[in-house]
Amino acid sequence: MAMTTTTTTTTFFNPQLHYKSGAVASSSFVSVPRSSSLQFRSLVSDTTSVSGRTKFTKNLRRVSVIVSAAAKTVLVTGAGGRTGRIVFKKLKERSDQFVARGLVRTKESKEKIGGEDEVFIGDIRDPEAIAPAVEGVDALVILTSAVPQMKPGFDPSKGGRPEFFFEDGAYPEQVDWIGQKNQIDAAKAAGVKQIVLVGSMGGTNINHPLNSIGNANILVWKRKAEQYLADSGIPYTIIRAGGLQDKDGGIRELLVGKDDELLETDTRTIARADVAQVCVQALQIEDAKFKALDLASKPEGTGTPTKDFKALFAQVTTRF
Repeated sequence: MAMTTTTTTTTFFNPQLHYKSGAVASSSFVSVPRSSSLQFRSLVSDTTSVSGRTKFTKNLRRVSVIVSAAAKTVLVTGAGGRTGRIVFKKLKERSDQFVARGLVRTKESKEKIGGEDEVFIGDIRDPEAIAPAVEGVDALVILTSAVPQMKPGFDPSKGGRPEFFFEDGAYPEQVDWIGQKNQIDAAKAAGVKQIVLVGSMGGTNINHPLNSIGNANILVWKRKAEQYLADSGIPYTIIRAGGLQDKDGGIRELLVGKDDELLETDTRTIARADVAQVCVQALQIEDAKFKALDLASKPEGTGTPTKDFKALFAQVTTRF
């Protein structure tokens, strides 16, 4: 869980009684419990003590170990996916602010993102498999989604379009509805304080082409999960992304909208890296809570790259 206090431990010792190590802060006098939720910085002062007592002024040094608590422990589900991997990496890179956990479906996915101890393997369709990963978590980022498979035998040289299907047990109803509902329920039971859910634009149109894939109505089930989250009472941010692109982030002007209005424009896509950045920012900005937004970007080279995310979230006025 998040910790908000900072503890300073000061220890006096005689360096002549210890072997020279080059790292005074490693002295056995200072013992800090090992915890993934704590970040450590050590400050070593080679100046003499200012206590005023002569016995401390010659050969004693002061070591201050400052234990600075991480802002939040965050679980990323779908951490093995293309967008999930980016979010997980961004959180890991901000170790002074976040303690990152991941939930993936297979051992192969775990190895793909490093195979750390903080990466759990579990099936979101099974509520019992989610509970260990969400225990002690402050925030949850949901990036799970049903993924269609291309039917074999498609030959692009013959024209036509490929056909897609969903594997048994992995339909949107089971993954995007039941699986996400299970995550929200587990988060609520564990006392999670915030959920960021990444979905897709297009949910206002029952005839959207994505719904026809495998006749599975993927956007319908995504929308149902989003509504369940909005009604859960947990502070949330729902990000409905446009067409996802595997491009670098941070170099485009981001656009927010509502009710699929951006789909009526020429700005309907966004880089996965930009979606990931918005997820991370939503975890830090109070004004991002209890909001739902469509997200896209201007083409690279047009507009001004978005840097002020507080201003971006301030533009959002819709709760669902």
